[in-house]
Amino acid sequence: MLANQQDYDRIKFLKEEESPYNWDEIFERYSKLKDRQALVSSVLPLQLGDQTINYEYIDYDSEIIQSKKNAADYFWNHANELMEKGDKESYRQAYYEFKKAKEYIGNISNINKLIEDAHWKGISRVLVSFENETPLNLPDQFKKELMDFGVTDFNSEWIEFHTTDPSNNTYYDYFTIINLKKIEVSPEQVQQKDRMESKEIEDGWEYVLDDNGNVVKDSEGNDIKTPKTRTISCTLIETHQYKTAKLEGNIGLVQNKPYKVIKQVPIGAESVFEHISARAIGDVNALSDESKELLKNKSVPFPRDLDLIIDGAETFKKSIRDGLGNLRRLIK
Repeated sequence: MLANQQDYDRIKFLKEEESPYNWDEIFERYSKLKDRQALVSSVLPLQLGDQTINYEYIDYDSEIIQSKKNAADYFWNHANELMEKGDKESYRQAYYEFKKAKEYIGNISNINKLIEDAHWKGISRVLVSFENETPLNLPDQFKKELMDFGVTDFNSEWIEFHTTDPSNNTYYDYFTIINLKKIEVSPEQVQQKDRMESKEIEDGWEYVLDDNGNVVKDSEGNDIKTPKTRTISCTLIETHQYKTAKLEGNIGLVQNKPYKVIKQVPIGAESVFEHISARAIGDVNALSDESKELLKNKSVPFPRDLDLIIDGAETFKKSIRDGLGNLRRLIK
């Protein structure tokens, strides 16, 4: 069979290469040969006309057992060597190789502990903190609200983000600092504009007269009447209230050892208070439906500076998420 010959040729090449890393693939190839033979054996012998087709049975068990043992030895020994190197990439590779060794040899020795240890040491941990560099004394609730931006959404198999230090002994590979550098609150702005709206309405009726001053009759002899109209008007005075709060800063990624500022990206947000109210002078019946709706809005007090700043926290959180997503790609 062509598939068998391809596997034989590949196994021959892998053995001649004499790399201990190859035993994993050699094991897989021998296992496929055995499975394929079992599948073919279930339909043998084949009878084509007066010809009987059969295949010689080959015992692959000894090769499978030996290649499995060799593969297990390689992954076990190499994973332990990787653990001695002491760097993140080596720990992560050791984690996968210990798991591979476990597939071959089961729960022997302390392999589960070694898997956990390799995973723990392979994780890059990032502590996210907030610094208020503005002269304003912001309440703790603002900071709490700001830091509730879903930091765990950025976690992966090998990267963990923390917003608080879970223990004094935790070592952090990176620090992400959210710096609020500037807050600007605009003056309270009030602008008024007015416009006049007019409309013709019916106001009684009058007779239709001919040139001689006589009332015109219709074909049935009835007096012809026509509606009288008059123009009404109303002045709409709109009051526009406007106030903004702008938050600006940056989010930076700092490597712990060696200490190095990797990158800073700008972040910011704007909170806007805008309210339109109106009052009318004149006959409100002259107003359009839209203008009448405006009359329902009454002027309201401007929000306090702090309230407007706190309202901006939600938009600022989105900017933080975008900035952290930008920096996350730089974490190794």
